[in-house]
Amino acid sequence: MKIVYKDGTVAECPEDEELQVIRHTAAHIMAQAVKRLYPQADFGYGPATEKGFYYDIDLGEEKISDEDLPLIEAEMRKIVKENLPLKGYILPRPEAIALMEERGEKYKVEHIADLAEDVEISFFQQGEYIDMCTGPHLRYTKALKAFKLMSISGAYWKNDNKNKMLTRINGTAFRTQAELDEYLKMIEEAEKRDHRRIGREMDLFMLRDEAPGFPFFLPKGMELYNALVAYWHKIHRAAGYQEIKTPLIMCRNLWETSGHWDHYKDNMYSTEIDDEPYCVKPMNCPGSVLVYASKPHSYRELPIRMGELGLVHRHEMRGALHGLFRVRAFTQDDAHIFMRPDQIADEIEGVVNLIDEVYSTFGFEYFIELSTRPEDSMGSDEDWEAATNGLRTALERMGKEYTVNEGDGAFYGPKIDFHLRDCLGRTWQCGTIQLDFQMPLNFNLEYVDADGSRKRPIMIHRVCFGSIERFIGILTEHFAGRFPAWLAPVQVKVLPVSEKSMDYARSLYQQLIDAGVRVEIDERSETIGYKIREARQVDRVPFMLIIGEKEAANNTVTVRELATDESNTMSMVAFQADLIAKATK
Repeated sequence: MKIVYKDGTVAECPEDEELQVIRHTAAHIMAQAVKRLYPQADFGYGPATEKGFYYDIDLGEEKISDEDLPLIEAEMRKIVKENLPLKGYILPRPEAIALMEERGEKYKVEHIADLAEDVEISFFQQGEYIDMCTGPHLRYTKALKAFKLMSISGAYWKNDNKNKMLTRINGTAFRTQAELDEYLKMIEEAEKRDHRRIGREMDLFMLRDEAPGFPFFLPKGMELYNALVAYWHKIHRAAGYQEIKTPLIMCRNLWETSGHWDHYKDNMYSTEIDDEPYCVKPMNCPGSVLVYASKPHSYRELPIRMGELGLVHRHEMRGALHGLFRVRAFTQDDAHIFMRPDQIADEIEGVVNLIDEVYSTFGFEYFIELSTRPEDSMGSDEDWEAATNGLRTALERMGKEYTVNEGDGAFYGPKIDFHLRDCLGRTWQCGTIQLDFQMPLNFNLEYVDADGSRKRPIMIHRVCFGSIERFIGILTEHFAGRFPAWLAPVQVKVLPVSEKSMDYARSLYQQLIDAGVRVEIDERSETIGYKIREARQVDRVPFMLIIGEKEAANNTVTVRELATDESNTMSMVAFQADLIAKATK
């Protein structure tokens, strides 16, 4: 595939850059179509993205909606058919400003003013449309083969809520129509699996305008939540963790010592108690540090593994909130490990194995990133190098493949991030391991070594789920609400066919309640077909017990399993044995 650069030269496009170039060109063609349809349009930014492209546009008093997208798409297809060449060129700064002023592009003029004096200012033109851009692009508009406009949203100019809200048109583009069709099919499936919709249907959780970003878990949602927590407790007891609980609110001095106040205060909620400043915790780590520091420790005690299901609060912009995926209050499945330097590799290996066990349990594949020192960091070069090498050594010793994500570590240390892949191929960053030399230094943590000297421990911060709330959102979409029996909010639903089998159905219901099964009984005077459809399609219950006169007479149950949609008649003893086997985790 040939592409054109900003200086007008033409070359073969590197394979790994093809989608970027295609989508960037699609953004320009969309902008040209918008300009033809809405001559007053003034353009902000229009980049390619990981999933497509967008353009932020000031349409003046004009309001457009998703219903207008087919009209814009149709104009884009005309431009593609015209097969206009894309030509790149560079202008001196005064000429660039003059050109943009002449064309009424005030946002581009402002953008030029933000650029350093030595930055080249380049443009691309196709037909009557000119856009300030660094490129590269496809050589002709006809080379754009497959595209789709997806949605309309809003975006502040320069992502600053003090600036004007612009109209953002979102789209995507691919090399071929087949690739686009596959992507659109995946999007359609993702919409069916949207955890917000399934959460409403299954009565798992709710989101209210009275508490934006603060989810409410409903009774069935709490059954799911508690099943996940019970699993967390089980695997952590087996891995030698001790559980603690630390306060939700602590004095601001603590957060200044930890470094969070300097690096994270814009995302923290603050309050005042007894005329002193306090903070609602955005992280659990300083609380764990105080627990460690509460008494002396010997080298023989290390490593100390402290687990905490800690509720944390972080201020997120309201426009960024999204179901359970982006909230302002969530429970981190945190743990902090205090260890000697010679224990680093073994402890990291133990955490990697634990996270691997968790993701395997839910059927997730994953890949690993090693994130290195960010610009906004604390600590010495030596400590950062030692911490980064410690993580790298542990991964290589285990034979784990990983990529390096430069500059994306936490402010106090490098980290290993685990990106899981769900059944639709989407990736989610959940588990993380962060190696920290700084917080033990800031809080002057110590242990007594074998020779009687005082040494400073090293600290690991780690999570498996990431947060319980977000992980529930991911699981809901991964399983489309059809949770495995051990996790399902309702494991069994007893469905009496008529009043004649009601007494027997009630006795089975009570028998399951006594056995600790999460069970419901549907006593409504609806048809059995209706009850089954609702249990399958809405409640997504793993096991349905259909109880008619025949089952009551023979002291049996007819079991319909959600996973197979098959029905089998058996004794209650046999059913409970099967249920226990499938619902034990």
